[in-house]
Amino acid sequence: MGDSRALAQENGVVKVEPGKRPLSVQAMLGDDSHAESWRRVLEHLATSTATYWLATTTANGTPHVRPVLAVWVGGGLYFCAGGRTRKARNLGIRTDCAVTVEVEPIDLVVEGKVVKVGDPETLRRVARAYASIYDWHVAVRDGAFHDTEGAPTAGPPPYDVYEVIPTMAFAFGTDESFRPTRWAFG
Repeated sequence: MGDSRALAQENGVVKVEPGKRPLSVQAMLGDDSHAESWRRVLEHLATSTATYWLATTTANGTPHVRPVLAVWVGGGLYFCAGGRTRKARNLGIRTDCAVTVEVEPIDLVVEGKVVKVGDPETLRRVARAYASIYDWHVAVRDGAFHDTEGAPTAGPPPYDVYEVIPTMAFAFGTDESFRPTRWAFG
């Protein structure tokens, strides 16, 4: 079991912090008894190196979509961006976003708002997840990530770290093993 699983799981069970659990779940085919669990999604994504796609909007409402490397820590979805990037500037104006990823057998869409993370302990936990999953090693300093090599999808350092606070999530199966499900969050 690698470091990333150790961060995300304890005794094979994904740890989801309070406040990061959905308030309701609904099968999108109309049969609530066949809705998938959020925990199953998190277990599937906990160590994925897939590319995520972040959708934001500019000040005039124009959509802006860019790839990001994201990690799940304690049930929370995190990504980073250099302060001068378009995505960071957009999020400074309007915190609404959508993040998507495909990891067989799930296509996931998370809608919500972002908050910039400044807590040193949370930043260290997120940095450990990036190191474990993507082999990207950063220093946590002054409320941000710093490195010397840069990150192609995040712009130049330093990197602000954002947590997506979901309002709604949708998962669609890419095969019959996963049923379309919608989760509502607080």
